Formats: sequence, structure tokens, C-alpha cells
Amino acid sequence: MSAPTDLHFPLSALEGQAALQQALLLLAVDPQLGGVLVEGPRGTAKSTSARALAELLPSGQFVNLPLGTTEEQLQGALDLEAALQSSAVQFRPGLLAQAHQGILYVDEVNLLPDGLVDLLLDVSASGTNRIERDGVSHQHAARIALIGTMNPEEGQLRPQLLDRFGLFVRLPNVPDVDTRKRIVRARMAFDADPAQFCAQQAEAQGQLRAQIADARTQLASVVWPDAVFDAVAQLCQQSGAEGVRADLVMLRAARAQAALAGHAEVSLADVQAVAELALAHRRSTDAAQSPPPAGQANDPNNQQDQDQQQQRQQQKQAQTNAQPGHTDAASSNANTNRSQSDGWGGMAAPRHTGIEPVKALRPFTAKKA
Repeated sequence: MSAPTDLHFPLSALEGQAALQQALLLLAVDPQLGGVLVEGPRGTAKSTSARALAELLPSGQFVNLPLGTTEEQLQGALDLEAALQSSAVQFRPGLLAQAHQGILYVDEVNLLPDGLVDLLLDVSASGTNRIERDGVSHQHAARIALIGTMNPEEGQLRPQLLDRFGLFVRLPNVPDVDTRKRIVRARMAFDADPAQFCAQQAEAQGQLRAQIADARTQLASVVWPDAVFDAVAQLCQQSGAEGVRADLVMLRAARAQAALAGHAEVSLADVQAVAELALAHRRSTDAAQSPPPAGQANDPNNQQDQDQQQQRQQQKQAQTNAQPGHTDAASSNANTNRSQSDGWGGMAAPRHTGIEPVKALRPFTAKKA
């Protein structure tokens, strides 16, 4: 007997993508976070994860937005002739209406026209779709969980639009051999018998579904203490994020994180858990080179400190080479070691030469004719 064709890979069985799983669960709890943008190379389970999340939502709705979609297909259409004749608005639903209470998935969102991306983000943040045509207007609820994916090799999203996505996940390539083996084994087991694989994950999926439902119910009652506001403001200030959108997103994401854990109050641990998801695409270039405060999620290495230390060592060596009496051999060796970092290629860097006094010149006296 053949397995059903509508089964999708369970989110609970996803391997090696903890940050992506976390971001998707936060979005499931609070769809008005502004969507999740997932950046990564091919074959990193971007679309698989989005479809898996739809299985955990109340409606189970998953709507895919094609690249050639028009604004009317996305928002829906108004029958203006009927409105003029009968003074009643006749609305033909679009993709936003179909995705209500479910997932709206946009693959290669960076290839969509900017106007459509802007519209998607407006609806995602407000939960309402408004259509206006020649003085006739209509609106309806569109509580969508927006998930956009992009491959950086195919172009970048404009910074103005990138900032409007609530959460951002940058997927690396498979980090190690063990993780690669677990991913492949899970996928092969699913492809061999989807029904049996999903049955084995049924309990874990049920727990996730119940956790999301409880968190959605509890979300509005979760509170933020003053210490959380202080921590969020400090993190956003240190990251160099423009405006306060990062603060708002981080607070909402931390509240969703607390609701998932069943807590009535947001803690500093909740803030730390979501900080990188809210700041990864908003951090300024200068702030990105500096290590974040201790305890922040996904601390980068101290590359800047290492570069500064190397520069100080090079300057010290240059001063030593410039001292009188320093041997030519030592100077040549130092210049060779500094050739790559100083940008002189295979040539030795210039050597310091002192200024020596010269004899005064006698004034020139013209001979008499």
C-alpha cells in the first residue's frame, strides 16, 4: 500500500538546525514578529523546515508564493463594476487570504520586486490586508507567518527591506561529518517510508503542537520587567542597530520564548536566547567586528583584538629595525617577514634612513667681464 503523498518531513526530526527551529517556533507563537528570513546555501532544509512548521499550526495551511505573482494575486481583487451597480463590495480573495492562520512561504525573496516584499512585510506585521481600488476599499484579517528564504549567491536584499524582517537566520553549510550523517540517515528513512517515519515522530510532534498552542494562549499575559527593557536597550545600542525596530522585535521574541517555556515573565535568559536572531541582520559593520557582552548568544571570535595585536608587533619590529647599528641581516629578515602584511609583495619594505648633514655651499660669485 503506497504512503500518503501529503506527508511532510516533521520539524521534530530536523537535524543540525537548532537556530532555525527556534526562530520558526517563535514565529508560530507570535506571527506578528514580522517574519523570518532564512539565508543559506542550497540543500540546508530551508523549504523543508517551512513546510514542517505548517503541520504544527492550527490551520495547517501552507501557501507558496511564486516569483511571478502580481500584487492583485497577492492581495486579492475588488469587483468595481459590482460595487458601482449594487453599492456592495465583492472581494475575490488572494494568496494572503488563503494563508490566514498558516504559513506564507517565499522562496528566493530577494528576487521578488521590492514593492511586493514591502507589502508582505506590512501585512505580516499588522495582521491585516487592506485593498484600495479607485476609491473602493476592503480589508480582512491576514494573520500569516511569513517565511522568506534566499541564497546570497543570487543577490542580496535591500537593507531597507532586510531590516523589516523580524528575525534572521544565517544557515552555515553542514558543520561536521557526524551531523551530515544524521541528516542523511533521517532523510533516507523518511523517503523510504514517510508514514512510518512520521508515526515514529508523532509523540514529539504532538508535544510541539501542544507547546505552541499553550504558548499562543499565554502570550498576551506574559510581562516584561524593567530589567529586561534595560538589557534589550543595551544590546541594541551596542550592536549599532538603527532605530528601535530591533528593540521591539527582541522584546516580542523574548516574550514568545518565555511563553514557549511556560513562564509568566520574561527573563534575561530569554533575551539572550533570541538576541542574535533579532540583531544578526541589523548589527552595524563596526559593531559586528567587536565582541558582544559576555554571555550573549553566538559570540564571535576576537579577530579584531588579534589584528590589533599583530599591528602593534609589526610597529615594534619596525622601530627596532630603524635603530642605528642594527645589522643588515636582521633588518632584511624583518622586512621579509613583514612583506605580506605590509603589502610589498616579494619586495622588501622600505628601510629607515637617517638624515646626514652636508657641507655648506659657497656663494657663487660672477666673474667680471
